[in-house]
Amino acid sequence: MELREGLRAEASVVVGDEDTAVRLGSGDVPVLGTPRLLALAESATVRAIGPYLDGAKTSVGTRVELEHRAASPVGVRVTVEAELTEVDGARLVFAFRATDERGAVVGDGRVERVVVDRERFLARLGR
Repeated sequence: MELREGLRAEASVVVGDEDTAVRLGSGDVPVLGTPRLLALAESATVRAIGPYLDGAKTSVGTRVELEHRAASPVGVRVTVEAELTEVDGARLVFAFRATDERGAVVGDGRVERVVVDRERFLARLGR
């Protein structure tokens, strides 16, 4: 199977105390923290391509553009949908959009990932 534009996946979470800006250290209000929103976006991108990578390959994040547009309080489900929009050799570009169960657009942006050989990548870290 080959990586191609149009691959999609989603990731969602019901915002809990551990997902808040207060707990993550990114603010002092009990709403979905931007770092958690980013983690959801990255999770969706990984899910979109996971079935297309053999066990020797993985992908690593290299660039992110994120606009956090609306606050999501504890108890609200937030879902991020990601789509692979560009394949340039090993470089992959995804667009994502986050919405909550109330219909609000929570955020959107782009994530870039690079496909790497897992063993070589880890070997460079001295493992």
